[in-house]
Amino acid sequence: MKPKILILGGGYGGLRTAITLQNNLKDEAEVTLISKHDYHYQTTLLHKVAIGTLSARKARIYIRKILDLNKVHFIKDKILSFEPEAKRVIGNGGVYEYDYLVIALGFRPDDFGIKGVKKYAHKLSSLNAALKLDKLIEYRFKEYCHTKNADDLSVIVCGTGFTGIEFAAELASRLDELCLISGIPRNVPKLTCIGRSERILPMFSKASSALAQKKLEAYGVEIICNGEVQECREDGVIIKHNDEIKHIKGNTILWSAGVKGNDSLEKSCFTTTKGRIKVDEFLRCPEYHNVYVVGDCAIYASRDAIHAPTAQLSAQMGDYVGKSLIKILKNQTQKETFAFAHRGTVCSIGHTDGVGIVYKRAISGEMAAFLKNFIENKWLFGIGGLKLVLKNGQFRYRTSN
Repeated sequence: MKPKILILGGGYGGLRTAITLQNNLKDEAEVTLISKHDYHYQTTLLHKVAIGTLSARKARIYIRKILDLNKVHFIKDKILSFEPEAKRVIGNGGVYEYDYLVIALGFRPDDFGIKGVKKYAHKLSSLNAALKLDKLIEYRFKEYCHTKNADDLSVIVCGTGFTGIEFAAELASRLDELCLISGIPRNVPKLTCIGRSERILPMFSKASSALAQKKLEAYGVEIICNGEVQECREDGVIIKHNDEIKHIKGNTILWSAGVKGNDSLEKSCFTTTKGRIKVDEFLRCPEYHNVYVVGDCAIYASRDAIHAPTAQLSAQMGDYVGKSLIKILKNQTQKETFAFAHRGTVCSIGHTDGVGIVYKRAISGEMAAFLKNFIENKWLFGIGGLKLVLKNGQFRYRTSN
């Protein structure tokens, strides 16, 4: 009988594993991809969906359209539990057996137990969550002529990493248009970013962080660093800043302060830290060498440095695991350990601006915006070719003037 390879999750890591196997195997194994959605979406673009600058139609990439279903079976289901001793997983729709398992179930927001976050804060954890936030923001701008409630137009972003800053920048760059359409004075909407770090985007150099903050402040965004959120409320957040307790008012709160692994994984028999498994140098679960973990569910460390979960890391993990499984199927030994090749990172500041570092060189402005789009389009090309790039790609990177 053919070996059964089961891939859980249709994100960057899981999809890249499936595509790698699909492109290099004929009929040596029975490959199955299971995802709770029948579409893939780029999590790095959810901030655009949440502001309405990227449509749901363009954001969705249907998995059955990009897979060769003669080589990779696809099942839409939600995974509930794991039984690694019996080599099977349990989903809503049934029991799935495997010889080799790839866990790529993605992330969920981490509220760190802070009161009110779960009830009152929005999270960019899925495409549906981003669409819901987009509708809310649009509704509140359109209804302001009736409510006259300025707090409805006050948006608070908790977290000054990539997600929070890209969302804030995308919204800030669109405020002029939203105010014009809705007939609202430009000084009414307020946008506040709150972070615990000493500066925004702490993964960048101080110069790049300062430049990004300057660009945001030019849009009118208020930046609060060294601010610790104590509580989220219906009408804003309570923070501790400079040893003072402050109430930042606003009826729309985005929580982007951290992520953790999958719920079902955290409740499983695997040894996890907040739903994430610490993998070995071959990206295997230490307890079960036929179980691989990639993406946000994996804790991967090299040279005593733990790498933060990113789309770039997830994709490279998925490609590596796919190639490892190919070697196993061909009775070869995988001697090469996984090594993350960090090619750079770009944070967009609206459509036509950004900051980042590419091959250790700091970039900004339209060049950063161009490279951000290039990175997104490269991913699309890798899973669906030129046709998918032309259909779903990102191309605007320059201002009209």
